[in-house]
Amino acid sequence: MKIFPAIDIKDKKCVRLIKGDFDNKTEYEMSPVEQAGRYKEHGFKNLHIVDLDGALTGKIVNLDIIQTIVSKFDLRVEIGGGIRNFESIQEYIDTGVEKVILGSAAIKDKNFLKEACEKFPNKIALGLDAKDGYLSVSGWKENSNQLILDYLKEVNDFGVSRLIYTDINRDGMKQSPNFEETANVADKSNCPVIISGGVSSIDDIKKAKSLKNIEGIIVGKAIYDGDIKLEELVKEIDA
Repeated sequence: MKIFPAIDIKDKKCVRLIKGDFDNKTEYEMSPVEQAGRYKEHGFKNLHIVDLDGALTGKIVNLDIIQTIVSKFDLRVEIGGGIRNFESIQEYIDTGVEKVILGSAAIKDKNFLKEACEKFPNKIALGLDAKDGYLSVSGWKENSNQLILDYLKEVNDFGVSRLIYTDINRDGMKQSPNFEETANVADKSNCPVIISGGVSSIDDIKKAKSLKNIEGIIVGKAIYDGDIKLEELVKEIDA
């Protein structure tokens, strides 16, 4: 299983939010580039990055940081946050990222998602962020009134290469991911699923390995707060 240590960028710093609340954030001393270097040194191969400035503004903000990380370290990067058009997708692909994550724009406009998958084969990941079974959009500030499984049914054949499922109620809470709902989503998804939100211990990683159609898991706050040691975490990587 792939393990994706997380870097969330806000105002050029590494931050973590509680349940996606921008007013409830923790800033960390390490820069995003330093943090990526730390992950690389420990032997991680994949990296999950969210441009929170991008998520708030709807446009690419921290391209320079992403470029530095991709060019400096041999890491497979997936990037999300405020990607609303084909030009932004192309810009990120040109920097060498492995996957571009579409969230709000894909939920608001299914045709955009479909065309993106056709235009950029095997490069598009779909970020589905759910609260009580409903999709949230625009940096988690809006509820879309769409049930996650209904939406998935409609876009399942578009050619998305990876699905990232986040339970917002668990994100940053370190109370373990919502395995039950994730298993539901993975069971119905035509592409492999990444678990996100709430990872608190190595036991969560082990449990994720027992689920079907799970490609990997994202670990964020538990790393920054020292609950999970990178030395232990890297041992759980299968691929």
